[in-house]
Amino acid sequence: MGLIYFQLYLNKIRTLFLMLFFCHSSSTVKHSLKLFLTGSTGFPSFPDFMAAVLVDDILVGYCDTNRKIVEPKQDWVKTLFEDEPQHLEMYTQQCVEGTAIFFKNTIDNLKQQYNQSEGVHILQRMNGCEWDDETGEIIGFNQYGYDGEDFISYDLKTETWIAPKQQAFLTKQRWDAEKYRITKNEKYLKVIFPEWLRKYLDYGRSFLLRTDLPSVSLLQKTPSSPVSCLATGFYPHRASLVWRKDGEELHEEVDHGEILPNHDGTFQMSVDLNLSSVTPEDWTRYDCVFQLSGVKEEIITKLEKDQIRTNWEEPSKDTGLIVTLVLIAVVLITTIGFVVYKKKKGEHGSEEEKERMEEEGAGTST
Repeated sequence: MGLIYFQLYLNKIRTLFLMLFFCHSSSTVKHSLKLFLTGSTGFPSFPDFMAAVLVDDILVGYCDTNRKIVEPKQDWVKTLFEDEPQHLEMYTQQCVEGTAIFFKNTIDNLKQQYNQSEGVHILQRMNGCEWDDETGEIIGFNQYGYDGEDFISYDLKTETWIAPKQQAFLTKQRWDAEKYRITKNEKYLKVIFPEWLRKYLDYGRSFLLRTDLPSVSLLQKTPSSPVSCLATGFYPHRASLVWRKDGEELHEEVDHGEILPNHDGTFQMSVDLNLSSVTPEDWTRYDCVFQLSGVKEEIITKLEKDQIRTNWEEPSKDTGLIVTLVLIAVVLITTIGFVVYKKKKGEHGSEEEKERMEEEGAGTST
């Protein structure tokens, strides 16, 4: 789920940026640092390189080679840069020169390796770490994708690169032989990234370590549509939302949606319940349950008809009466109009007949 913010700021190139290989999640991880880096060629007015830093899946910093500045996206990041200007300088240097140049050279090599001509090509990397603050376990990761597909990833256990397809095998051999690259990866994934993550959590504690409970609503588009249980405004994103029947979680009659970001940094999610086989008498047996990680209390919403928000209304007796009166009025107006029309036509016809007879009489006398 951490990819959503990155995809939002990459919406200029829409579906060209396929981030499928960035799916990296674990239900036991408490905090994460993810760096999303993208190099591209073939986009005339698009940055050759851009980077985004996410902490606990919240966008905290961004830079690209067009603007050549690092933009803090949270107030606490501005404070960090003021306290440690060398941290800002490091990010700036990597964005404008170091990593940006590496991505450009790598794309050129891959184009030759794949025997590709000029055109649109994209190299992406996600690296960082996840830290469980209860067990102390740290999981580092470094993954690459090329033109929307998995390309190569680093395995901390074997200290080697993993090539999921034959085209990446040459790169794997070359990078495995570069011992300085292995050493650098080990240092970043095991030492530097965890240090940065703890630093960021310390500076952003009031924002990143807060707990926001959501508002929960029941929604239904039409009388035959599923009832959607929507929870919005919660933080952090580690949460569950389920439908239960008689206290037991349902699996067959429900459809779970993804956790999505709100504009204010909170999250939303929904789960639909199919009512096609549920009788009105059984509604009281169902409820929607929201659970936020670290919070013991559940938010339980009963399936009750008067609690469902819809964009449709059942016709009432008054509405039926109004419709009947309107129909009667339309019939009367139509009937009266038809009578008046026939009367005027009759009068108009009589005048024409009279004139015709007078003309015929005049003709005879002549």
